Amino acid sequence: MSPRLAAARALTAVLAGKASLGSSLPAQLDKVAARDRGLAQELAFGAARWQPRLSLLIDKLLQKPLKAADRDVEALLLIGLYQLLYMRIPPHAAIGETVACAASLKKPWAKGLLNAVLRTAQREGAELLTQMEKDPVVRCAHPRWLQKALKAAWPEDWEAICAANNAYPPLILRINQRVTARDTYLQQLEAAGIAAQPCRFSNDGIRLLTAQDVPSLPGFADGLVSVQDEAAQLAAGLLQLAPGQRVLDACCAPGGKTCHLLELQPALAWVVALDLEQKRLLRVQENLQRLNLTAQLIAGDARATDVWWDGQPFQRILLDAPCSATGVIRRHPDIKLTRQATDIAALAQLQGELLDALWPTLEVGGILLYATCSVLPEENSENIARFLQRTPDALELEIAGAFGYRQTHGRQLLPQIDGHDGFYYAKLQKAAANTAAVQTESLAGDVLTTSQPSGVLA
Repeated sequence: MSPRLAAARALTAVLAGKASLGSSLPAQLDKVAARDRGLAQELAFGAARWQPRLSLLIDKLLQKPLKAADRDVEALLLIGLYQLLYMRIPPHAAIGETVACAASLKKPWAKGLLNAVLRTAQREGAELLTQMEKDPVVRCAHPRWLQKALKAAWPEDWEAICAANNAYPPLILRINQRVTARDTYLQQLEAAGIAAQPCRFSNDGIRLLTAQDVPSLPGFADGLVSVQDEAAQLAAGLLQLAPGQRVLDACCAPGGKTCHLLELQPALAWVVALDLEQKRLLRVQENLQRLNLTAQLIAGDARATDVWWDGQPFQRILLDAPCSATGVIRRHPDIKLTRQATDIAALAQLQGELLDALWPTLEVGGILLYATCSVLPEENSENIARFLQRTPDALELEIAGAFGYRQTHGRQLLPQIDGHDGFYYAKLQKAAANTAAVQTESLAGDVLTTSQPSGVLA
């Protein structure tokens, strides 16, 4: 199969709201020659990354809008425009190969339309985009609802957030403290001719300066390193793990944080890794096996504690809650197409339900770390504020550190070009009933949070 046709078919499913690229693209790549799979992936992800901008350009170039039944034609237009405006493919090849894909659509009229629109874009596309850049959707390449939400939440940072979202994500590794040290592994990379540098905030993080085939990295098969963004690596350290603790990793798939917990504290009494579906736990099991680690894997709804919980309290809980993923758009650019403004309230409701359900499973004095890969306050600081208001025995612990922005509740990391993803953390401790309303002695290194203005860098 042509790499352009494969990318278009994957993107069509996304445009139709039937799939993400993560679910639709692999099946199409299987039909593409091995040498062309990289191109197919670049076309699909690149077209999704710039879709808000390219779709407005398509509206300018078309005499009348395409019908909903013609998502496949729209996908080919997006892929054609992406080649012309963002890739070094010769225009004649970009246009000719894309138009040739129309034969597989069983829409004879599409060939002429594709050819006409793409040739016009070749001549006028760049100038038209320049004229359209007064529109923030064109300038930042984000859907209008998200652009407005980011501007409202982060008036001084929203354009930088969009720029980071539109950039290619760096490849970040996490060294396995059980078997190696960061400096040691950096030396191994240097010896292999692989440029790398230590991450700024995670003691276990390494950023590769050039793209690499991950399975071929030194010691990867032997469990020396894993792929995990720097922001996500902070979770294990924030939990203040100690020997003998029972730990729950709720919503654990694909298991990066589960593995990091076990690497960081080998003497944990037990780790329960919980996720909604059994198939999602397969990836968790694969990661555990490669790293020679053990956890109890449970498939179930975290809210249904009467089904999966054995009644033994946890000393630590990590709740990496389902969210809008607006902090990891650069890794999943199709979020721009699949996520809608109406999703946010529903996600915040689910996150609140998860907090309420898991809180009774936490031991008095224990810590629950709430995490999302969102940058929207409704899912983050505002959600924690609502939880604290309705939960008398919940005390917030301040998260100290040089990373991110201190919020009224929790700490927000915004996506950084060549740095970490967007992530949010809030740290909660369960107080005894008779002391819940009184400020108690904090855990070592922590103090109870006081009200701080949003957006204070600390």
